Amino acid sequence: MSGPVVVSWPVVVNLRLPLRVPLGGSRWRSITLVEGPAGWGETSPLPGYPCDPAASWAAADEAAFGTWPPAVRQRVAVNVLVPAVGPDEAAALARGAPDVKVKVGGGDLDGGLGGDVDRVAAVRNAVGPGGRIRVDANEAWDVEQAVAAVAALARYGVELVEQPVPTLAGLAEVRRRVAVPVAADECVRSVDDARELARLDAADAVVLKVQPLGGVVAALAVADAAGVPAIVTSMYESSVGLAAGLALAAALPDLPWACGLGTASLFAADVVADPLLPVDGVLTARRPVPDPALLARYSVGG
Repeated sequence: MSGPVVVSWPVVVNLRLPLRVPLGGSRWRSITLVEGPAGWGETSPLPGYPCDPAASWAAADEAAFGTWPPAVRQRVAVNVLVPAVGPDEAAALARGAPDVKVKVGGGDLDGGLGGDVDRVAAVRNAVGPGGRIRVDANEAWDVEQAVAAVAALARYGVELVEQPVPTLAGLAEVRRRVAVPVAADECVRSVDDARELARLDAADAVVLKVQPLGGVVAALAVADAAGVPAIVTSMYESSVGLAAGLALAAALPDLPWACGLGTASLFAADVVADPLLPVDGVLTARRPVPDPALLARYSVGG
């Protein structure tokens, strides 16, 4: 008679997943999955994006070995993501979605914001007058550029601009000078940052990403300190990583904005057989399990 199967935790799997839309010139996304007794977690910092690897590993370990907070909702409204692509591709990605986030900030103000205006205009045409559009500049502008850019993009009914400038002080100044609500993202990476946001009255919302903040529990503490509504957003994660973001969104006491978790469609393949794809702009809180065949297909070993 055989004895019980003994599992040695953690199980670590390195993978490369193909993307439908290139990211930073690459058509592949490198991720590491970690399995423990609580389930699977993911660590996958983006090249060039501010994310402490230790925080990302802490988030993966929390998912694999810890406990996520209880949910107060099961359904989470999400937006799709339109990267910095041409107008036709932007329209195709956005069509039919009730909420869309558009990447901006890659152009020159004297050149009509590069392709930003054309991209946002194409998305507006694709979603119609009832669709909700927000833009994300990822710290691309200084204060004067941000004020001019927001004015140019506001004509398309933009509901929110994420991180137009790098600092909290800059955000506070932009917020005083524009009519569009402002959200903080990269400049909030700790409870102390969130308290400074509240002190400066720098933003109308705070964007929370599980990996840079070190896990779901840590992100909830940041949301509480910021004192403004939170928007949970992904970091181009597989459905394993998205599940942690969804757990955070499900646990927040208030969730007035759609969350940036509708990004699984940017992958040409996922690690689960049933990816976290929104239906009518909504994700239902669940925790999909990796498919062994997919893990084997996309594993890069070591």
